[in-house]
Amino acid sequence: MAKKMMLKVVILVSLLILRLADSQETVTAPPVESPHRPPKIECDGECNRRCELSSRPNLCKRACGTCCERCNCVPPGTSGHYETCPCYANMTTHRGLHKCP
Repeated sequence: MAKKMMLKVVILVSLLILRLADSQETVTAPPVESPHRPPKIECDGECNRRCELSSRPNLCKRACGTCCERCNCVPPGTSGHYETCPCYANMTTHRGLHKCP
């Protein structure tokens, strides 16, 4: 009889300890924004600069704005220089053409 009672007490104590340990693991700190994330760039200004020589400036600015928002970068100059912004360079349209001007 004493062995059964002792076994029940041990099981009960073990369950309580597991419950306490589990509840402490679930408490987490709120996510902290990474200090290594670059600041958001001003896409309108960057795309105006990038598209100033375009023959279709409205189309250029619209495409550039989408790419800038997704990549947070716009290559320097009015064309080319894609190596400075790989995300911008690798984005394509449904037909496989470069999306970003």
